[in-house]
Amino acid sequence: MDSLIIKGGIPLKGNINVSGAKNSALPIMAASLLTDKLILDNVPNLTDVATMQNLLAEIGSTFTITSYPSNLSIEIDNSKINNLIAPYDIVQKMRASIWVLGPLLSRFSQARVSLPGGCAIGARQVDLHIEVLQAMGADITVDHGYINAKVKGRLQGISFTFNKISVGATINAIMAATLAKGETLLFNCAREPEIGDLCQCLKNMGSEIYGIGTSSIRIIGKDYLKNARYSIMPDRIEAGTYMIAAAITKGDLNICGINYKIIKNLVVKLLKAGIEVVPINNGLKVTYVGKINPVNIQTNPYPGFATDLQAQFMSLMTLCSGSATITENIFENRFMHVQELCRMGACIRVKDNKAIISGVPSLVGAEVMASDLRASVSLVLAGLAAQDQTIIHRIYHLDRGYQALEQKLRNCGANIIRAKNF
Repeated sequence: MDSLIIKGGIPLKGNINVSGAKNSALPIMAASLLTDKLILDNVPNLTDVATMQNLLAEIGSTFTITSYPSNLSIEIDNSKINNLIAPYDIVQKMRASIWVLGPLLSRFSQARVSLPGGCAIGARQVDLHIEVLQAMGADITVDHGYINAKVKGRLQGISFTFNKISVGATINAIMAATLAKGETLLFNCAREPEIGDLCQCLKNMGSEIYGIGTSSIRIIGKDYLKNARYSIMPDRIEAGTYMIAAAITKGDLNICGINYKIIKNLVVKLLKAGIEVVPINNGLKVTYVGKINPVNIQTNPYPGFATDLQAQFMSLMTLCSGSATITENIFENRFMHVQELCRMGACIRVKDNKAIISGVPSLVGAEVMASDLRASVSLVLAGLAAQDQTIIHRIYHLDRGYQALEQKLRNCGANIIRAKNF
């Protein structure tokens, strides 16, 4: 199993190009099931993307993939779908697999999708996915670990209010509604930019969608969707991670290919922390200018502070000049990186969903274990800032969400290598 070896204390300087967004690419790949052919550009080269590809191949999709130095172009051909089952052995690897449920049911009137189960950072139930599809007329049962869904004819347009904000359920509902009969009104929807990206792709495919980027979405169902081509938006979580890398290493980085608007909630917090963030052509320049002020954050659905940046921001706050509190409101088990940061000299106390961080002058290298994707990269950030050597085990998590992480960091001066079977 691979590990990362980092010799820290080097200020990062240079340019980092942001890859395509994983959280956009995965639902859009699932949405390809709504038509015969979809070509996607700027797709990140990640294990999660490969897992979605494997799932779609199991269903009957075929692929033509062109690899570029910084991204993939994927042509997905769904003209010969021959299997409506998403099996456990693939679904259990990635919760995003649940997103094939809505498209399969809406286009082919049936689907059998394995329950994804829990994950390291929380339960993430699928009850809302099932509830909205049932409201659209689907007959759904759950047995032997599978969601069995079918509908006579087509799903029906509805008016539906989610009883809590759910990114996953919003995505499944939008995709299902595009081929439903009549008008669908969805309220209390998640507003993440990646959902907007999905909607823009669906519009390219011929969907009629209104209210993109708001909590109320109106969709006029179509009899069919057309073939299309679409370019995946840049990854705001990857961009935010490298912005924090500039700050924690006392460095100076140009984060290229990111729009200020979709990362504004992090920019505001970095400015409060005393980090300089200024717009540049096609990106942002992030510079450490003297010290790290303590800043409290609370994770919330977009446009609130992203839970996917919580662990990275905590790494930064371990070096703040005071005390900061981080409140995790999205997932009940997303502080597993705390123990590992403390092994590196951080001073963090957890009480319920709050982490109270007392800043220390410096972190020290240690041998640590990654527990999930964002926890993994928070340890990388800590290792980049720490004195001496840090060894991070179980880094396969990183390959799920960060394309060419070591190379991008090395290009900016980091001393970081991947060790096989360490």
